[in-house]
Amino acid sequence: MKKILLVCAAGMSTSLLVNKMKQAAKEMGIEVDIEALPVSECSSVIDEVDIVLLGPQVRFQKPQVDKLVDGRIPVEVMDMRLYGTMNGKAILESTLSKI
Repeated sequence: MKKILLVCAAGMSTSLLVNKMKQAAKEMGIEVDIEALPVSECSSVIDEVDIVLLGPQVRFQKPQVDKLVDGRIPVEVMDMRLYGTMNGKAILESTLSKI
């Protein structure tokens, strides 16, 4: 099972996206574990995930997250348009192709 971590400022808007991604995964018959956390808390689980997705609003913190993962896993900034429209299926498909 793939583990995906979504990181944003406070975890609020991203939690809605988590639900949409989980629904898309269910429809696709894929088992994934998706969690959303604020940047300040992501270090506690970063060693347990396969990829970190940053919300567009925290893209400036990518260097900080890159340092935490130390090249072990991909760190990507979510597409602003897909994030804004909460397109969970497209974000999930893009994420799975990067893992």
